[in-house]
Amino acid sequence: MDKTSKSPLKSILTIVISLAFAGFFLWLALKGLDFKVIRASLAKANYLWVLFAAVFGLLAYWFRAIRWNLMLEPMGHKISDSNALWSISFGYLMNLTIPRSGEVARATALYGVEKVPVDKSFGTIILERVVDLVCMLGFLGLTLLFKYDAILSFYKNSGIQINPNKILLVLLILAVGSVLFFVYKKKLAGVPFLGKIVGFIDGIFQGLATIFKLKEKGKFILYTLAIWISYYFAAYLVCFALPETSQFTLADGFFIIVVGTLGMIIPASGGIGAYNLAMKYGFMALFLSVGKSADLGGEMGLTYSFISLPLQIVIMLVMGLISIPMLAKARNAAVADKDF
Repeated sequence: MDKTSKSPLKSILTIVISLAFAGFFLWLALKGLDFKVIRASLAKANYLWVLFAAVFGLLAYWFRAIRWNLMLEPMGHKISDSNALWSISFGYLMNLTIPRSGEVARATALYGVEKVPVDKSFGTIILERVVDLVCMLGFLGLTLLFKYDAILSFYKNSGIQINPNKILLVLLILAVGSVLFFVYKKKLAGVPFLGKIVGFIDGIFQGLATIFKLKEKGKFILYTLAIWISYYFAAYLVCFALPETSQFTLADGFFIIVVGTLGMIIPASGGIGAYNLAMKYGFMALFLSVGKSADLGGEMGLTYSFISLPLQIVIMLVMGLISIPMLAKARNAAVADKDF
């Protein structure tokens, strides 16, 4: 009884905390800004560019689904691209309700239609995050190369404090923990209450190891590039919707996607508030780097976020809601074919 009652309570608490984060960061973002300027900018925006951005946002879903299929193949699981797509969409939908729950929901949804063990698919999802981090660092490198002044200004305005010693400590603990796990894996597996945990962790490591067993590494790299090029244009094209930002360069686009990703990392519901605040500071930095008003940059950053973030949320909602009947249909078809 206690075990079942704690789960809903934990979920509710997570949602409340994420909404509190969203409200706090949104208050910080909106504090002291002229809403008339933002409303006027939104009124004269060219939303055709937003439609173009949406196309690239949807393409990223499809490319990610195909890439996921490539990652599962070395473990002996050939899944349909459509089931991969709808599992990913369902995961993103869950992230809107409970932050960071999407990864588990995605792996569970795939198990429901393809019988891929959750630990194995979850390992590939973690691997995806590692690959995404590498791509993100690539964009950061391009931003440092072309927009160093803007990066420096954003860092000073955001109040972010990075302690490299703490980062190194965390990495060291993870490395030592991984080594100890493999050394004592067999002994730990023999302990009754640890056996399932060891099996689950081992499955995750098998998922991570698939990058070394990929049959089509070229395709994997190609689809990874396609995903991030789609993300880039989904973010950059929105700039052309606003007259004040329509002159932004490709290098400005690198900066925007880096700052936007940093904003989405914070566990606020749907990225609300945190993303808006990141865009406010980011655009302030961009405007300052070319000798323009920081206040105008902040207003344009918020205007941009009021277009870009709802676009992302609408795509997540539409694709996620469609995924529910599509996954149910796939599940029923699999049962009818006696695949389960």
